[in-house]
Amino acid sequence: MEHLKGKGAFITGGASGIGLGMARAFVSAGMKVAIADIEAAPLKAAEAELKALGGECLAIHLDVSDRGDMHEAAHTCEAVFGKMHVLCNNAGVGGTGKPLDQVDDKDWDWAMGVNLGGTINGLQAFLPLIKSQGEGGHVVNTASMSGLRAYPNRGQGIYITTKFALVGLSEALVSDLAPHNIGVSVLCPGFVNTAIYKAGRNRPDRYGGPFAREDGGMLADGAKTGMDPNLVGEWVLEAILDNKLYIMTHDGERGMVEDRHNAIMAAFDEVAAREV
Repeated sequence: MEHLKGKGAFITGGASGIGLGMARAFVSAGMKVAIADIEAAPLKAAEAELKALGGECLAIHLDVSDRGDMHEAAHTCEAVFGKMHVLCNNAGVGGTGKPLDQVDDKDWDWAMGVNLGGTINGLQAFLPLIKSQGEGGHVVNTASMSGLRAYPNRGQGIYITTKFALVGLSEALVSDLAPHNIGVSVLCPGFVNTAIYKAGRNRPDRYGGPFAREDGGMLADGAKTGMDPNLVGEWVLEAILDNKLYIMTHDGERGMVEDRHNAIMAAFDEVAAREV
């Protein structure tokens, strides 16, 4: 997209962290921004902040795993802003931290419902609006470095599963949306200063209810000292303008991604050697 001023954007997980960083960057670019979040109080505070910055902002309280909520949000955005051009499927949870051999059905349902299901719900609700306008647009899906490599510690399996899925989904979207002039970006951040390690506080009862993870664990320590989410928001804005597919925030885990790629290439080499 070449011009963003006056365009409408919808951001899930927009009350804090990366989502709020995106919202700040978008407002600064003159966009109309709708932020959605499961936490009502931080959502209200974020809306007030964005309006104080001079932005046109709409706050929508919802659970991204609820398909009905998402479709209602799309109708609300259309009624208030008119046209919508940018969809940011950003809301995500870190899972329970249990190894895959110890998780239960609700652990799976919660992480899959938010991280993957929430993105699917966003696409199903907002893409028809963006396409119907005939003006193009952009989709940003927040994945993770965990969508490009498997971290060698136990307890990250469900999160890794959802983020690998989001990378593949985003890559497939590129060709599917190209005829409509809708670009796609997949954000793969390393540690960013967010409260994702506290996501269990918002787990709905249907997924087992709220819980707390270890405050001093790897995820918590990494998030507390992580990158400024406002910087990530600025990079997302640039990626939309430049139609970049991959958005990376850190270079430190390049070696892990290369190791995975090399292992895959080695398996291809084995096949080639058998065919000689």
